[in-house]
Amino acid sequence: MERGQLIVISAPSGTGKSTILHRLLHEDPLCQFSVSHTTRAPRPGEKDAIDYHFVDRSEFEAMIAADKFLEYADVHGNYYGTSLREVLRGQQAGKDLILDIDVAGARIVKSKMPDALFVFILPPSFAQLSARLYGRATDSESTIERRLRNACGEVQAALEYDYVLVNDDLDMCFQQLQMLIRCERLKPARNPEKIKEILESFRQSE
Repeated sequence: MERGQLIVISAPSGTGKSTILHRLLHEDPLCQFSVSHTTRAPRPGEKDAIDYHFVDRSEFEAMIAADKFLEYADVHGNYYGTSLREVLRGQQAGKDLILDIDVAGARIVKSKMPDALFVFILPPSFAQLSARLYGRATDSESTIERRLRNACGEVQAALEYDYVLVNDDLDMCFQQLQMLIRCERLKPARNPEKIKEILESFRQSE
């Protein structure tokens, strides 16, 4: 079976990443979202094993001790982590695993799995990102200011990624991401046995 690809997506909050990924997962049956583990409490409407694997702190720390995470971080007092087992299981099933993680997590993944596909999504400008966050009217002003400060640092890491997409047109940005993933599937490493079989048929005919 063709082994799936690991695809790491990072972007500042408010860039449109979640909208793009929801569409990708809906339209591409070979893509699967990697469900992270977290110690924070579920928010209204969130479901265990769909939005996150919700675990208590002692269980999470036991998983850290057992080296069961590809990457993890303590964010504002709560742990978040990507299960190595879940990633490998998805890849072995031929699924392209989508990791929605921040820059720090992406760097850890890159140190362990450099063959993964790393994509950064940029907003068109600071002014437009600010307008989007304030326009949503879903967060307090202090939260928006914190996200904008974080964005100023996050975007500086964009050049560390394999590809950088600018979301100044949602449909175009989605199509570009879809194109990158489809191109990755054409690499020889994705289906080496089939390629070897075809090449061997030519050798036998010589």
